[in-house]
Amino acid sequence: MPRRLDWQRDGPGWPHHEHSRFVLAGGLHWHTQWFDGPGADAPCALLLHGTGASTHSWRTLAPLLARRCRVLTLDLPGHAFTGRPPGGMGAPQFSLPGMARAVHSLLKALGCTPDLVVGHSAGAAIGIRMCLDGLIAPRLVVGINAALLPPAGLAGPLFAPAAKLLAAAPWVPRLFAWRAHEPTVLQRLLQGTGSVLDADTAALYRQLVGCPEHAAGALGMMANWDLQTFARDLPRLQVPLLLLAASQDRTVPPAQAQEVLARLSPAAQARVVDLPGLGHLAHEEQPALVASHILSALGEPAAAACA
Repeated sequence: MPRRLDWQRDGPGWPHHEHSRFVLAGGLHWHTQWFDGPGADAPCALLLHGTGASTHSWRTLAPLLARRCRVLTLDLPGHAFTGRPPGGMGAPQFSLPGMARAVHSLLKALGCTPDLVVGHSAGAAIGIRMCLDGLIAPRLVVGINAALLPPAGLAGPLFAPAAKLLAAAPWVPRLFAWRAHEPTVLQRLLQGTGSVLDADTAALYRQLVGCPEHAAGALGMMANWDLQTFARDLPRLQVPLLLLAASQDRTVPPAQAQEVLARLSPAAQARVVDLPGLGHLAHEEQPALVASHILSALGEPAAAACA
């Protein structure tokens, strides 16, 4: 049955729970995880998960990056163990600019200035929005199957209004959690990403999707996401950008990375690296491969880090 995530009950079994810290910032109660890395002089990496995920999605990649970087991961507003913003589904922290500001408030509270931002799917849009709005100026942004453009076709103009209608109904998150908690439903959801995941990973996603509050957080993001405006702003990006595009991604078409590349100015120094045979959750399927691409682009000795 669907139930609320509770740190006292669920925290001890959560990946890297010993690295978890709860922080009050910007009116939100954040769940974060901090990996110290090799030393205080090491570059700082900020990892931003996508819609409906949590810190768990970085459980293997984060320690690999932590061999060369200090690493901060977090649960986005309304996701997993981070509290939901006051104001319900229309809360400003659920919009893309609002979420960028919320993450920035957390960084300020922690005294963290990221040299590297790694975002998966919608997390990449948050990291880039932070750069566009002058909130951060990292050396590199990496998007893993980055969701940066509005959905193509007829679905595009209908996506946000449909999500708003669903989000407005208080019973929808509980119904979604009740249905998604069924093993066959969850299996279809995960297969729809194009990724092949092990049983432990599937079990963690089952915990998340079976939580109505987490489902409400994901719906809140989808209802308030404005990728039309974001796409118009993309050409202003000045920060170097690496897009990792998985060939089997069924969530974000891998061809979108090349379309994004065509929109960017030369100042972004953007490039695309293909990930053959992987799906939307590529960083969970092959974290060592993803880490090697990230550290190589950052200028760190990737082979040593991922050995």
